[in-house]
Amino acid sequence: MRAKLVKLILIVSAKLPLRFNHWLGNVLGKLFMCIDNEQQRVARRNLQRCFPELSSEQQQNLLQKNMQEIGKTFFESGRIWLADQPAFFDMVQEVHGEEHLQQALNKGNGVILAIPHLGNWEIIGLYCSARYPMTSLYRPPRLAAIDALIRHARERFGAKLVPTNAKGVRALYQALANNELVAILPDQDPRDKGGLPAPFFGHQANTMTLLSRLAQKSNATVLCSYAERLPRGQGFAIHFLPADAELYEKDMQVSVTALNRMVEQSIRQIPDQYQWGYKRFRSGPDGESDFYDDA
Repeated sequence: MRAKLVKLILIVSAKLPLRFNHWLGNVLGKLFMCIDNEQQRVARRNLQRCFPELSSEQQQNLLQKNMQEIGKTFFESGRIWLADQPAFFDMVQEVHGEEHLQQALNKGNGVILAIPHLGNWEIIGLYCSARYPMTSLYRPPRLAAIDALIRHARERFGAKLVPTNAKGVRALYQALANNELVAILPDQDPRDKGGLPAPFFGHQANTMTLLSRLAQKSNATVLCSYAERLPRGQGFAIHFLPADAELYEKDMQVSVTALNRMVEQSIRQIPDQYQWGYKRFRSGPDGESDFYDDA
């Protein structure tokens, strides 16, 4: 039943103007603020930790905006996942820094796109896969009934999705050897393996080492990329930013620290559009109690 409802919402929202989808997202975000829910509680806890310099009122305002942006992400998904290529590209209003991507490909060692959960990250994969050969890691959603829909949506412009296991990692190395793009979400907690603690907004967060290892072994260029949601339903502005030079250091601790710093700098540009409802600090340093116990 739940899967059928999600599919129905995606199909209906795909036929609505983006401006109206964003209006619905604002309504949903206000509802998130009125009803007690985990998304709001986790986001509030994260904002308190990451922006201690803000007053309580400023944190509350940022939380309200963030819930509305999360609502927009939900309702715009139908248009993004189901639109044909011309309709999709109509939503991309601005592209900044693509010359960095083209210059990197000219070097011949491939490009690693670090795509944090900022703005609408689905935009980056679709935009790039329509223009360049691209491989991305893919983990099936918890709602298995919509797996085929999401997989088709992400692959429809040419992207190749590979599993999040050793076979998938080998596919990433092969793509880079072929001077192609690979896309990785760098701000996910790798939990009990493949991570090191590194500062994120001034606090230790378990941070993936995969991206750093890929860059070091392949000599690929790393770019940070995000799709900023423009106001009044205008569409999106895509940004490509060169990586912090220290990300290429052989010292893994230095590298993952630079990775988090790069992600944090991007988030600070549009903090209301980050996925603050994600438990980024759930694997805290030894001795720290679960940060989200009462969230």
